Amino acid sequence: MGTLDGEVAVITGGTHGLGLAIARAYVREGAAVVVASRSADAVTQAVTQLQSNDGRVAGIPCDVGDLAQVQALKKHTLDVFGQLDIWINNAGIAGPYGATAHIAPEMFTAVLQTNIIGTYHGSWVAMQHFLPRHAGKLINILGAGARRPMPMQNAYTSSKGWMKNFTSILAQEYKESGVGVYAFNPGMMITELLTQVDAIEGFQERLASFDTVIRMFGKPPEVPAEKVVWLGSHATDGKTGLVVEQSTMFSMLGGALKELTRRLLGRPAPPLNLNIRTIPASLSQE
Repeated sequence: MGTLDGEVAVITGGTHGLGLAIARAYVREGAAVVVASRSADAVTQAVTQLQSNDGRVAGIPCDVGDLAQVQALKKHTLDVFGQLDIWINNAGIAGPYGATAHIAPEMFTAVLQTNIIGTYHGSWVAMQHFLPRHAGKLINILGAGARRPMPMQNAYTSSKGWMKNFTSILAQEYKESGVGVYAFNPGMMITELLTQVDAIEGFQERLASFDTVIRMFGKPPEVPAEKVVWLGSHATDGKTGLVVEQSTMFSMLGGALKELTRRLLGRPAPPLNLNIRTIPASLSQE
């Protein structure tokens, strides 16, 4: 028996990276899963892959910045599986690396639309379903910036700080409802969000040692996915408001020591496929 037998979960941004790793873990533990992302092709590929492991899986394209599409995601889940027990707001984009005034407004606000408005939409739709039933679990995925501000990533890190506050307030507002509301910070993961980077022209040099940082602190998404299984399980019943961190001071120290040992022994660095694309700055020169 799996720890999530009989549960039905929605995972936004569920076709790649952490979202897909969570979907795999949930299927393995007996849950039925509905994955969503903007790309219809990505949804089809993810569903096919997950069903190959005998998973009960469905999917639908969804832009979380559009409330009607998020509502359609909920309806699709109920139409296919007849219930909805866990909603995971994982969809997110990073935006370009660089100082705020150098970033085009449409690039900056696109991050806010997905990370902030998308999380709000998903949370609102999920709570509309959960609250009348006095049951259900909402899990919002945090990221860099949830603990402290990080220059050169203002849109992304500010959005994650907002998400942490939003989730904690939501948990307090409905603490007696029977619905579990949780925030989870998976830490640095080796996914496309980390390895396929857009950098504003003039700031790319600051990323010269980024590959070293990834080797020290990055982890495969399958590691934090296990913690999301735990959050969705009966182990967290009655524990609404949890804010869980995957990375600890000890794990970060361990990563740094591992990289130092590799260098001292002269071992080759593992390939990362890090790609940094330079895009024009928008700062006016007038």
